[in-house]
Amino acid sequence: MLAETVCSAVSAAGLGVAAVTAYRKRFLSAFRIAAYSLVPIGLVMTGVVGWLADTAFSPTAWAGFGVLGLAWVLFATTRAVERRGGGTRKERRAARAAAGRDAVAPAVSEPSRGRGSTPAARPQSAPPRSKGAGDDFSDIEAILKKHGI
Repeated sequence: MLAETVCSAVSAAGLGVAAVTAYRKRFLSAFRIAAYSLVPIGLVMTGVVGWLADTAFSPTAWAGFGVLGLAWVLFATTRAVERRGGGTRKERRAARAAAGRDAVAPAVSEPSRGRGSTPAARPQSAPPRSKGAGDDFSDIEAILKKHGI
């Protein structure tokens, strides 16, 4: 009952402010204020305010919110454990089976596997360039040569 009275008073005050604003020839603002001031009385008339008041003072409603919060915590916890643990049991089993297999691609040459006794043949380096555009890539070429590429 108190909530309905407060909402009615707020709406009446808002409509009064809208009337004063319209008197000052600011019609757009007056209509906007009137629209906002009609919302509380509309909520009272539809029963939303009564429902909210009943919910706010209902222990059953608060217990329901608690149960919803617990459900959310359980969902979040299982999600975090799943991410940390590597997924489901089936995914972990598949990962263990994949780790047992050879991790090298089948088309990889012998020297890259580390079994070859001689290093791979390296191509002859290009003749030195004159200063200019080639100087920008000299550090990149040095890194590539260092890694045998």
